[in-house]
Amino acid sequence: MARADPLRDYNAKRDFKRTAEPAGKRASSTAGNSFVVQKHDATRLHWDFRIEVDGVLKSWAVTKGPSPDPEDKRLAVRTEDHPLAYGEFEGLIPKGEYGGGTVMLWDRGTWAPIEGKSAKDLDKGHLHFTLEGERMKGEWILIRLKPRPGEKRENWLLRKIDDQFALQGDVLVDRALTSVLTGRTMEEIAGDTAGSHSLAGKKGKAFSETMADAGRHNARIVKTAGKTRSAGKKRGPAKLPDFRPPQLATLVDQVPTGNDWMHEIKFDGYRALVAVSGNKVAIYTRSGLDWTDKFAPLARHLAALDLPPALIDGEIVAYDKNGNPDFSSLQNVLKRGHGSQTEATPLSFHAFDLLELDGQDLTVLTNIERKERLEALLAQAQPPIHVADHVIGAGEKLFAAMCNSGQEGIISKRIAGRYVSKRSRNWLKVKCVLRQEFVVIGWKKSSARARAFSSLLLAQYEDGKLVYKGNVGTGFSAPTIDDLSARFAKLEQADPPAEVPREDRREVTWITPELVAEVAFAEFTAKGSVRHASFIGLRSDKPAKSVTPEKIAHIADTEKPVEISSRQRVIFESGQTKGDLADYYEGVAGLILPFAASRPLSLVRCPQGRSGKCFFQKHDSGSFGDHVHRVPITEKDGGMEDYIYVDDAAGLLTCVQMGTIEFHGWGSRVEAVEQPDRMVFDLDPDEELDFDAVKLAAKHIHDRLADIGLTSFAMLSGGKGIHVIVPLKPGHSWAAHKDFSHRFAQALSLAEPDRFIATMSKAKRKGKIFIDWLRNQRGATAVLPYSARARANASVAVPVAWGELAAMKDAHPFSIGDAKRLITRARSKGLACWGFAEQALPDF
Repeated sequence: MARADPLRDYNAKRDFKRTAEPAGKRASSTAGNSFVVQKHDATRLHWDFRIEVDGVLKSWAVTKGPSPDPEDKRLAVRTEDHPLAYGEFEGLIPKGEYGGGTVMLWDRGTWAPIEGKSAKDLDKGHLHFTLEGERMKGEWILIRLKPRPGEKRENWLLRKIDDQFALQGDVLVDRALTSVLTGRTMEEIAGDTAGSHSLAGKKGKAFSETMADAGRHNARIVKTAGKTRSAGKKRGPAKLPDFRPPQLATLVDQVPTGNDWMHEIKFDGYRALVAVSGNKVAIYTRSGLDWTDKFAPLARHLAALDLPPALIDGEIVAYDKNGNPDFSSLQNVLKRGHGSQTEATPLSFHAFDLLELDGQDLTVLTNIERKERLEALLAQAQPPIHVADHVIGAGEKLFAAMCNSGQEGIISKRIAGRYVSKRSRNWLKVKCVLRQEFVVIGWKKSSARARAFSSLLLAQYEDGKLVYKGNVGTGFSAPTIDDLSARFAKLEQADPPAEVPREDRREVTWITPELVAEVAFAEFTAKGSVRHASFIGLRSDKPAKSVTPEKIAHIADTEKPVEISSRQRVIFESGQTKGDLADYYEGVAGLILPFAASRPLSLVRCPQGRSGKCFFQKHDSGSFGDHVHRVPITEKDGGMEDYIYVDDAAGLLTCVQMGTIEFHGWGSRVEAVEQPDRMVFDLDPDEELDFDAVKLAAKHIHDRLADIGLTSFAMLSGGKGIHVIVPLKPGHSWAAHKDFSHRFAQALSLAEPDRFIATMSKAKRKGKIFIDWLRNQRGATAVLPYSARARANASVAVPVAWGELAAMKDAHPFSIGDAKRLITRARSKGLACWGFAEQALPDF
């Protein structure tokens, strides 16, 4: 009996004289395990998930798109099988044809059933599998639902399994807005294919056409959100960023306290500066040596990420048998030559800083903002590439945990600190056991026949001269002894390189001072020698001449704390005091500073409390003191005025001491005042509208921005509205910034005049939502994330994930009493990298 054609339904539904879709022919790919996801804006927007089975693509229409959140069970409607050739289709299906609308190749890769399962499980109504795509990764499951009476379609659920690739919320759908094949947006695909302005879908079309009318442009309005996307998936041969000396940490005697500090694990490995640009990678040691070849497997993993030009700071580590970073294990890996092998590398790279991105110098930004941008850049990275996690405050707990697990210690970074290529007190290191580097100047013969030497003599450079520091006689394995002995034989010399006491010179063979050893010890003796020393390993990433003593500084903070007077003064009708407000800002400093630091500010000051007289202040005559800074900015009349800005928690608290409740920021930074980097659409509803209408409007704006390739973020204003925030790379003018936001808001109001209005007129706003685009002009400000609001209930402006917005009952669910909840919430997967996206203002 002839086998039924699995593509019969596919072919019957299409007129291939009208559609560019490929005709249905059964085939087989090389590997036989491909998968694709196509974003499809037909009658309604959905994502078509397809996996290769028996020479065809088994297909499901996922109505809300794949979610990386294990809590989300996405409806997936089974559709007809598609030919393998369909996995490369991207374009416009003509109106009137089956599935008419825009199709984007949204993801692609390979799939595999988990061990013990197979594609035949689909017949049983379930499939447990893994994906290795450009966006979808890890374990997933498809489950067929029991059909309801009379139901014709076959309904399944697509769900992510909780693994290392799981995330919270709809971050894939919200932020993955371009084709993996061509880099185009949905608007570009529709426009390039049809030669029109059309955004797929009725509302999208109306929006696009009216936006073009509003801007009085005849050409297609949006070419790309960053021109480099139009050339295809892989990036061009942009120049690698240059090496720059890394920032070094100061050794201190205890962990700094307070929320001014973020704390990371101190990794026990090799410091590395990684320069990347597309498939080009260079890995440098902390002294600038090019060790790309030594770490070739890591370089290949980094190249596969296809990153824009960037300079990343981090640590390369290997792990011991307990899974802990271990310097000796790292040395053993390099000795065995695993750095150049083609198989999976036993090394990992833990990135902890981002110095340069796409030609932009980020060292002028705060530590916490650079870390946020790093997390956004490496959001799709997977082992062996990691982003080092951090905690804000609570450094003592992290330090105790590291010491209890046998780790080296922690690095503490001042949240508002900048990156400097030298040792700084903005980076501190606290060690569980003292460890320093020493130059090996000689060795003592061992009386044991099986041991080539008993101990090594150590020294460090002080004022350009080697100074003896004692010896180390433990911590040597048999292979280490053999390796060191072979090195010593080539370095023997007659005279001691340093002055050594007579009692320590007996039976010593002197060597040329070239080898650098890392040694753990309890303390220095009164004579300056190490006590209870243990050999860790040789360091080849640092020249001997650079080895100097590392002095331990006392952590006692020399900065005078900001004193808050009248802490008991009640300033909110709900009872919160000035002291409560100060405690809130001190607690959330690490959350607000990435958005507030180094930005010209307007302060809402209420010296007598919220019910008293409140006023805006943006200039400073000097009354705020040293923690609040000033930047001269040219006014419209050509004159110069000093504007306020802060860069640390002390600055925030100084403003609170002066009666400040709210912080509003410019859309640009003090170092580039004329180059805006943030666009804000403030949705201000008429009093007749409920909050549900505002939430729907915000999501609608998010979708329209997504159509033109812009990632956006939602923030509850702390009042009655929602802000839709679009982070942008600086480089365009205020005129272009204002023009785009104006035409965007105008297009929405023209496309849906019963819903939106883009003018401030209160008389015309009845029953509508005002899209306030006026915050996107030079000198205008918008309330900053995590700012308190001068409202009766002491509410707070709070970021939210798009996936959680629907559950919010109003725009003010948090108050200044919720600092701990907000800190915990901010580190959730759903809010990871909130407010950060590397994207340019569309060129039109």
